[in-house]
Amino acid sequence: MAKKVQKEENVEVQEALTKSGQWIIANQNLLMWCLCGIIAVILAVLAFNNYYLKPKAAAASDEIAKAVVYFAADNYETALNGDEADCIGFEAIADEYGITKPGKLAALYAGICYYNLGDYESAVKYLKKYTANDLNIAPAAAMKTGDALAQMGETEQAIRYFEKAAKSDNELLAPMALKKAGIAYMSIENNKAANKAFVTIREKYPQSSEAQDVEKYIALTK
Repeated sequence: MAKKVQKEENVEVQEALTKSGQWIIANQNLLMWCLCGIIAVILAVLAFNNYYLKPKAAAASDEIAKAVVYFAADNYETALNGDEADCIGFEAIADEYGITKPGKLAALYAGICYYNLGDYESAVKYLKKYTANDLNIAPAAAMKTGDALAQMGETEQAIRYFEKAAKSDNELLAPMALKKAGIAYMSIENNKAANKAFVTIREKYPQSSEAQDVEKYIALTK
């Protein structure tokens, strides 16, 4: 009985393989075109990365280095818009090379420049273009976006960015973001949410500088 079952199973397998082989033969042209299409896409991606993105990223990095000199000197206007020599400025870098990682970094710099110049709407526009997920810069960018929105009176939107920064669990930036969120909540009289933010600082980041006076805020929001 067992031999009979095994024999039947072998026949079924052979029939399945035969049908599969027949289908492959009947559709070999289609399969070949599909394979060629996949290879073409892979080659196109490799070519795009090697011959377009990499040169673009290298050029953007060179331009950023020039603008950072002005940024470090607190000359935000020139860092943003460039000089009359060879620096095109962060805004032009972000607009021209935005598809690259250095281009996105330039957008972050541009947003900070606009913030320091008091143009909060433009600051938000460029800060939102920074989309990386690194542990340090991403929460800082989110927090600065929240600062700009708060300056514009968009408190609830600002809180969302502060909380986004807090979710990073960055030991330095998260408690800062939580405190900003708590104070923002207090400004719209949501003491329950504010208290939760301050208690989180006390419990999760007791060694942070924000924890030093957090009891005061907890008492104010009970």
